[in-house]
Amino acid sequence: MQDNKNFLGTAPIGKLLLKLSIPTVIAQLINMLYNIVDRIYIGHIPGEGSLALTGVGVCMPIIMIISAFAALVSSGGAPRASIYMGKQEEESAEKILGNCFSLQIIISLILTAVLLIWSKDLLLAFGASENTIGYATDYMQIYAFGTLFVQLTLGMNSFITAQGFTTVSMVSVVIGAVCNITLDPVFIFGFHMGVKGAALATILSQGISMIWVVLFLCGSKTQLHLRTKYMRLESKVILPCVALGLAAFIMQASESIVSVCFNSSLLRYGGDIAVGAMTILTSVMQFAMLPLQGIAQGAQPISSYNYGAKNADRVKKTFRLLVITCFVYSTLLWTAVELIPKAFVIIFTSDADLITFSASMLRIYLGGLCLFGIQVACQMTFTSLGKAVNSIVVAVVRKFVLLIPLIYIVPHIVSDPTTGVYMAEPIADVIAVTFTSVLFAVQFKKALAEIQS
Repeated sequence: MQDNKNFLGTAPIGKLLLKLSIPTVIAQLINMLYNIVDRIYIGHIPGEGSLALTGVGVCMPIIMIISAFAALVSSGGAPRASIYMGKQEEESAEKILGNCFSLQIIISLILTAVLLIWSKDLLLAFGASENTIGYATDYMQIYAFGTLFVQLTLGMNSFITAQGFTTVSMVSVVIGAVCNITLDPVFIFGFHMGVKGAALATILSQGISMIWVVLFLCGSKTQLHLRTKYMRLESKVILPCVALGLAAFIMQASESIVSVCFNSSLLRYGGDIAVGAMTILTSVMQFAMLPLQGIAQGAQPISSYNYGAKNADRVKKTFRLLVITCFVYSTLLWTAVELIPKAFVIIFTSDADLITFSASMLRIYLGGLCLFGIQVACQMTFTSLGKAVNSIVVAVVRKFVLLIPLIYIVPHIVSDPTTGVYMAEPIADVIAVTFTSVLFAVQFKKALAEIQS
């Protein structure tokens, strides 16, 4: 299919979405292993697994911020590159690729310095206790050195996906994940490095993935090439990418802020076991979200390319198929979580008390999951069409207007404050999906009218 450079504008939508989505879903599921496989092994360290798991869980907000900066650049750059490809302006698309590459290197160096200097202070602010701060700092001090690898792997892989080379982007993730799964038990148990071993395994694996991604973008098979002449930052090239990527940045960075709010509230009302349960619950949430994001990322090149080519009918058909697929998936997973929550929890811990507590809270925390496929489909389509403002509004409303206030309000209006903290998530989800659906119905119609006229 990739022998025809215009396949995104000519191939049947259903077959095209299936072809592009399957590798991206697999890649997202495997990418999830970077985060959760560490937690699975750490949670089963003899004698200290529960505290170590909680300590590493406190690191997750910082890791989310690192990923968010990758999304700030790539989630705006990749769709814009696809749009220019649809316009048959490949030089402009390659300028975007080169500028995004340079900006990610600069951001990585700044983040690495910040983490090495202030990681302990940040972790204490993010919910670490006296019992868990040692595990958290051990993990974070090593992970900080892999910031460049994480940034370039996540960021540049988006440009591979944006060209329709989803199988290649999947392979880049598979390479790193296989290395991580293999190295984790060696470093954690074989070399008795504990959480330090988990962090070391992760950054080495990301480094290998980064090499694969960069080599592909410099090779002969890619349509967009990473060229040094386009790496000098130009404001007219990079600023629109950052503006469009701001929605994805807010979504992911706000996850970090939300995690801080959750952890601090749960530590206050429920102690370390409640914070440990939150680590498990967010891991299951990632399991739910990443395939949705994979499906949506598979649709992104199709929507962006055809929007650039002014083919409104294909844009409309792509969204319709995307929202149906996402809704069916989220409903099926929600059903499984409500029926057998313990099956998801025991993956991460063997502690009986933590299993019982987490299973009961999981049903509450993911109570609105059945509707979340609609949210993801609408938000990704906003981004695919270059509608930065709409994407930002949706992101801000869900996290800052709804979820964060509810984390502090709901515990005061229910009998069990700890349960009330977890209840904030489904309440925010239901309201957010309603708001997003109304906004999307209006703005999508306008966007299609623009290219039809």
